[in-house]
Amino acid sequence: MATYTKTGDAGSTSLVGGTRVKKYDIRVKAYGEIDALVSLMGYIGTLLKNDDYQNSFYLIQNKLFICESIVACEQKEILATMDTILDSDISYLERKIDVMEEELPKLKAFIIPSFSQTACLVHIARTLCRKCERLCVEVNDNYGLNANVLKYLNRLSDYFFVLSRKIMQDKHRNERYYQAK
Repeated sequence: MATYTKTGDAGSTSLVGGTRVKKYDIRVKAYGEIDALVSLMGYIGTLLKNDDYQNSFYLIQNKLFICESIVACEQKEILATMDTILDSDISYLERKIDVMEEELPKLKAFIIPSFSQTACLVHIARTLCRKCERLCVEVNDNYGLNANVLKYLNRLSDYFFVLSRKIMQDKHRNERYYQAK
């Protein structure tokens, strides 16, 4: 199969199921942003020294591919045959969050990302994940979407937030907090 198909040269692409849509269609925007998150996670993964974090990232990247496929699929018959996001996938993130939070100090104020390139990149992943979530909410409002995709993205952004704090702790770096005047 060739890398290029030339079918998108006029600004359209195919959803899973074959329907042609404009490349600015909300579903294309949503799965495109999820794809950007997968790529960012790949880069962050090269900076992580902790095997558990790396293994979690690989698992999460795989789950995000499933999210992309669900968002890109227009036909319920095809969706029924595809991998999906399970409650256990959401529970996995919650367990990871809980374990990390047990070791972290109480949050004092809003955190200003700083002092660690890796932790800052994880914060960027968090904000990109929130963007993915917002786009998927719009997909859901317009076309319907598996509720677990929305839950997974919501929990994933929480995971990134806690992971950024844990990375700071692992590196023995102080968190910088917002200070109101």
